[in-house]
Amino acid sequence: MRARILGIDCYLPDRVETNDDLSRENPDWDVERIAAKTGITARHIAADDETACDLAFRAASRLLERGLVPREAIDYLLVSTQTPDHLLPSNACALQQRLGLGQHIGAFDFNLGCSGYVGGLQLAKCLVETGAARHVLFVTSDTYSKLIHPKDRTVRALFGDAAAATLVGSAAEGAGEIGDFVLGTDGKGAGSLIVPSGGFRQPRSAATAVEEIDEHGCVRSRDHLFMDGQAIFSFALNTVPRAIAQLLRQAALTPDQVDWYVYHQANKFMLENLALCSRIPAAKMVYHLETVGNTVSASIPLAIDAYVQTNRIQAGQTLILAGFGVGLSWAACRVVWG
Repeated sequence: MRARILGIDCYLPDRVETNDDLSRENPDWDVERIAAKTGITARHIAADDETACDLAFRAASRLLERGLVPREAIDYLLVSTQTPDHLLPSNACALQQRLGLGQHIGAFDFNLGCSGYVGGLQLAKCLVETGAARHVLFVTSDTYSKLIHPKDRTVRALFGDAAAATLVGSAAEGAGEIGDFVLGTDGKGAGSLIVPSGGFRQPRSAATAVEEIDEHGCVRSRDHLFMDGQAIFSFALNTVPRAIAQLLRQAALTPDQVDWYVYHQANKFMLENLALCSRIPAAKMVYHLETVGNTVSASIPLAIDAYVQTNRIQAGQTLILAGFGVGLSWAACRVVWG
């Protein structure tokens, strides 16, 4: 039995924040330079009362309403998020009830960001191919905007909010396959992308809420997202090309036999450099971030869905997916589109 992706659906919040909005709010920001480097001109931002679970519910509802399989045939619900509604219970348990899924299902969250989609696909594949589940509903959803200080241009101009729902089932139901995987972790770099406070290691307090200005003029406190952009860039260039080379060897593929390379949509500069390092033809590199930004765990399925909707990704084509970032972690896999 082989697992395959049966369908993907997505949800973006209604509110759109453009680079012009950022410029009006922060006249000292060079938004044209930021856009030229990141490739991002706008991003969707969750409403103040809209959570990652709300976005996940909308994306999953859209997918389920397509009737690809009966709801009672879903045996597992996986949720990848780093912005859960509560410390406990998990978003997955809340979603089970909201989506009207059966009480027989297994449901849990896992805390993983930019590599979360590929990691979750491996979990879903294992559940299906071992017979533990007939179908797995896998949802990625993050609202990083709620972690970002509005005066921190290193991250505010990058991240957008989104959710994506993926249904994984047996390849016996049609063409397609979720294939080989390469995953890795290097916790030495955990501090390069972090929200320092808010957990039990460093609970939020008056002291953690104190705002500071760094050498680049960015404002944040320990309650906000911090990213060492240069460290993340170096990490990605050192690990992702090697992971892709290893994956191609495992899959007995040459780079030319791959139709599309769908990488985590970090930013345009990162993707262009990763393509050069991996010697990937520019025409095979997927770009879908201009109007949505870096949507963390949802970026890869959003990009796939956009290319499917415009008939660029077609049945029978081979995709290489690669996620990388917070952890530090990386994950790559081969998918034959069904």
